[in-house]
Amino acid sequence: MPSGYDGRGARGVRLNPECDERTRAKIQTTQIIKRLQAFVNSEVELQPAQVTAALGLLRKTIPDLAAIEHSGELKVNYDIHPEPPATEEAWLAKHGRPRELHS
Repeated sequence: MPSGYDGRGARGVRLNPECDERTRAKIQTTQIIKRLQAFVNSEVELQPAQVTAALGLLRKTIPDLAAIEHSGELKVNYDIHPEPPATEEAWLAKHGRPRELHS
């Protein structure tokens, strides 16, 4: 950093060092992903140890979605509002006469 740096950005706003670390980590993770994608697409060659190292770093920076487990109770309420019972005439007008079943 330049001498006399006081941690302020271009507009005089103090920068958050934790935010800088998170940004750096995201950039590095993005670079690892791009490199692995290039390897998969046969654009670059990587040694097996390099692939293993890259995957290990990704496991440390990206959460494993398979390991996420739902805990707690899921409660679902259903509100059923049935129609009032129709008169026989109204039901027949809407649905027609039932057919006789042959056994």
